[in-house]
Amino acid sequence: MRRSAFFLRFIGIGILFHLYVGVRLIPDAPVGVPLKTLAAVLLAASVILIPLGMAARQIEPPSLADRLAWLGLTALGFFSSLLLLTFARDVMLFFVHLLDWLRGVPVGSPRLVAYSALAVPVLAVLFSAIGFYNARRRAPVVSVDVPIDDLPAALDGFTIVQISDIHVGPTIKRHYVERIVAAVNGLEPDLIAVTGDVVDGTVPNLADHTRPLAGLSARHGAFLVTGNHEYYSGADKWIAEFRRLGLNVLLNQHVVLNHDGAQAVVAGVTDYSAGSFDPAHRSDPAKAISGAPDSAAVRVLLAHQPRSAAAAAEAGFTLQLSGHTHGGQFLPWNFFVRLQQPFVAGLEKVGGLWVYTSRGTGYWGPPKRLGAPSEITRVRLVPSTPA
Repeated sequence: MRRSAFFLRFIGIGILFHLYVGVRLIPDAPVGVPLKTLAAVLLAASVILIPLGMAARQIEPPSLADRLAWLGLTALGFFSSLLLLTFARDVMLFFVHLLDWLRGVPVGSPRLVAYSALAVPVLAVLFSAIGFYNARRRAPVVSVDVPIDDLPAALDGFTIVQISDIHVGPTIKRHYVERIVAAVNGLEPDLIAVTGDVVDGTVPNLADHTRPLAGLSARHGAFLVTGNHEYYSGADKWIAEFRRLGLNVLLNQHVVLNHDGAQAVVAGVTDYSAGSFDPAHRSDPAKAISGAPDSAAVRVLLAHQPRSAAAAAEAGFTLQLSGHTHGGQFLPWNFFVRLQQPFVAGLEKVGGLWVYTSRGTGYWGPPKRLGAPSEITRVRLVPSTPA
């Protein structure tokens, strides 16, 4: 009942936003009646397609659900740019008209009003095309050196390749995952970290598309932690499936690695919000490191959400690898991430803890990335001072 009420509100707000865009752009655009009619029809279609795309997981058969998801989510990505640009145009026109009024000249420029109304959808198409390309290409490799105090010589250059937030689901399928796995293996890492939100859907629908993850190969193996979307999709079944694929799933646990005579600890926590889905899965960095040897010079925590960092620092970790934020994925959402998370993307420090937040290797929802490129992250441990 609560979900239905939320969805109805979502649809209502969506209708109001579409009306705003239509009223502000269509009458002013310097085009004929046929094109204005077409624009109105496309906006009406968007009102229908976007909710269908968001709810596509509930539709049968899966092939129809995937088609509706592609249409609806692509429409959502385009409309988000259209809405933002319409608002930006209104702000611009307000200040132009205000300046005209202050100067004592006739308020408003008909040509500016007309051609800015035409520019908005043109730019929205351009931004959406660039964003679509950025989302659908294989994520590029980003290399990050993390300086560690008193790093043993044996761990100098220890390499962790992190992938995060792939979101296998309606628009991300097996071939997309295969390209990621090939790129990760080509980096020949010492360890692979998969920091959650691998899937958006159930095991029966997506198991075939996650199967390439079984091919991840590193000297010390591939380790995975759950993200919030695993809990939306049936976490227990996915944990069993990931283990069947040969991934080491860490549920508030750690493993001690022996690397050329030096010890390192890799630990993982369940998602920050997991306790609200299953109290037994409450995220606990202190529990994850409990019993680890004091002699280990490096303690790495895999935690889906950056906001685990405060507890991780208190527990004595050296480095936390996280995802979840997507770096905002596309404008304007990167400005809102900090309302929920302490970090948006990149390398930061909390006390003695380094925190790296990946922008994600896939995308969620609209196939669109703008201003927040995806990444496969190659993290290399280096001494904090020259050896």
